[in-house]
Amino acid sequence: MAPVPDFPELPQDAEHFVITINRDFGSLGRPIARRLAQLLGVEFYDRDIVEATAKRLKQPISVISDAEEQKASGFFRMLFPLGRTTAPHQKTLFETQAAFIQQVASTQSCIIVGRCADYVLRDHPNAMNVYIYAPYADRLANCVGPLKMDKRIAKKMIAGVDKARAAYHKYWAGYPANDPEHNHIIINSALLEVEGTAQALAAIARVRFHLAEAKGGEDDAAISTHPAAPEGV
Repeated sequence: MAPVPDFPELPQDAEHFVITINRDFGSLGRPIARRLAQLLGVEFYDRDIVEATAKRLKQPISVISDAEEQKASGFFRMLFPLGRTTAPHQKTLFETQAAFIQQVASTQSCIIVGRCADYVLRDHPNAMNVYIYAPYADRLANCVGPLKMDKRIAKKMIAGVDKARAAYHKYWAGYPANDPEHNHIIINSALLEVEGTAQALAAIARVRFHLAEAKGGEDDAAISTHPAAPEGV
């Protein structure tokens, strides 16, 4: 495990909450997270974090790439989605990314996918950590079906990306992303699929954070969410 930095305390607004989401590859965690953001009427952060890190460090996004999702990337690049650089530079990238995560979490309610956000926001009083998984057969079906991947490639991606994400999270956080001790909810997306899982998580969030149900939850156009990489993983 790499030495993990201490982050400054968050200036908290009691009305702000954050839901962090980690997921198995192919569990449809990203579209679930995006739909959850729509149902709750809050911002959705994923690729934005990489872009913000690149901007702050004045580096091209290709250097600080979200290689978790790239089919052509090797294991080492997936292990370090902040770019393949030296250890000191990796630490700088991670801390810059963490600072952005803390900034958005302290100023607004939001959904954050991946990027060790559960660890970065470990002291946030209004955080809810979620891990989304699905049985292997269901994940393979999602990759071959909705994601239209070749079955052979899908099998390699499931094995490789899962391994890379697990190693990356363990390296920085010191514990597995799916550790029950660090997650409030671990949910099988195959049970209720995308819409049902998002609705279930939204219902839990409304109880946990004392939220009123959003009016016109189906009006996705009214919700501001950010563009991301292809959905479904």
